[in-house]
Amino acid sequence: MTNQYEVVWSKTAESDLVSIIDYISEDSPHNARTVLRKIRQQLLLSYSHPMRGRIIPELKAFDIHQYHEIIVDLWRIIYRVADYCVIVLSVLDTRRNMEDILLNRFVRESPL
Repeated sequence: MTNQYEVVWSKTAESDLVSIIDYISEDSPHNARTVLRKIRQQLLLSYSHPMRGRIIPELKAFDIHQYHEIIVDLWRIIYRVADYCVIVLSVLDTRRNMEDILLNRFVRESPL
């Protein structure tokens, strides 16, 4: 029997997702719904397999291993696992400079 994990969204991740969906929906509400559905589907897999996401390479280089990611199209869903919770920390555009964003959000600031 597999353990079930609760998926919890941080305020930052919620804000990231709302911004992404709002931006996409300006051009195509249909595409925005599709992106939202894909992200939700990928996170559903985290209920029973939270460690399936890779350790974030940009942070791993700094010996930081507690953050994982799932990539969905152009979006990186960044999370960490604590007890039986998958805590979604950010949803970021893969085309941005990830190292600066990740270091600012997860090393210099304290998430949650």
